[in-house]
Amino acid sequence: MSQPSAQKAFASQADLAERKITFEQLSAHCWAYTAEGDPNSGVIIGDKAVLVSDATATPAMAQDLIARIRALTDKPIRYVLLTHYHAVRVLGASAFVAEGATEIIASEGTLELIHERGAQDMQSEMERFPRLFRGAESVPGLTWPTLVVGGGTQGRITLDLGGVKVQIWHPGPGHTRGDTIAWVAQEGVLFSGDLVEFEAGVYTGDAQLEEWPATLQALRALDAEFLVPGRGAAMKGKADVNRALDYTRLWVQTLYRCGQEAVAKGLDLKAAMAHTRAAMDPIFGHVFIYEHCLPFDVSRAFDEASGIKNPRIWTAQRDKEMWAAMQS
Repeated sequence: MSQPSAQKAFASQADLAERKITFEQLSAHCWAYTAEGDPNSGVIIGDKAVLVSDATATPAMAQDLIARIRALTDKPIRYVLLTHYHAVRVLGASAFVAEGATEIIASEGTLELIHERGAQDMQSEMERFPRLFRGAESVPGLTWPTLVVGGGTQGRITLDLGGVKVQIWHPGPGHTRGDTIAWVAQEGVLFSGDLVEFEAGVYTGDAQLEEWPATLQALRALDAEFLVPGRGAAMKGKADVNRALDYTRLWVQTLYRCGQEAVAKGLDLKAAMAHTRAAMDPIFGHVFIYEHCLPFDVSRAFDEASGIKNPRIWTAQRDKEMWAAMQS
């Protein structure tokens, strides 16, 4: 079980160990790019074009993924899907544009969030995750979508990559209010972004916690055979897909319940952290980036339970003030 420490390094600043990258084929056209709890990407290779789901944290980091794709195909990497706006997912996109990508895809909600808080998020995440942002000098600035998907069923788009079709839509709020998925129905492969995680911390600092379980249920209804979660190993087989959905739902519901209880008891934020740890440490305390996520998660759960529906913007200054206040 994880224990708090007065000397604990901020966020993931002490997390400097390299992760083993796995690039594995899941179906005829779909691959998972995973890294032991680091942010995942997905790849769909058609006869005419390639789609990448989540672009990595920097253009320098994206070069490894591009090299792995190029070892398989010379087809153009035409599409990059931003499953949401967080910097670790989107700032590598310019490397794919340089490779020939003509469309950067995101939802209306994600575009709104980039306008609203993208610059603050970029600074905040770079300070939280120095290992992931090595080579940050290669980032030309914020990543802006060129193809925006609307909300609801009318906002779904289908891309024909040649021999494989990819459905892209916003299934509902959860990790953010703009989460977008890629679904390859003919092969049963779901690319969920951070709406689903497995055996890794579920970051909820910008989440819509109350609605998230319903969005997970919408994903469950797809009855996927394979799942590339935002973090954690690729899930193979319906039983494992459901395990990941259950894992994420349990995290979200436990966290939000603890936030509601803390507010109802009149606890302050530090006491809310202790209350939440009592419930979550025994279940999740062993997983990757648990200690990183929990202070941000408790802050958001406390806010949402207090009636703050639109998550407050994280800045580098707010990050560190919150972190210091949470420590023993």
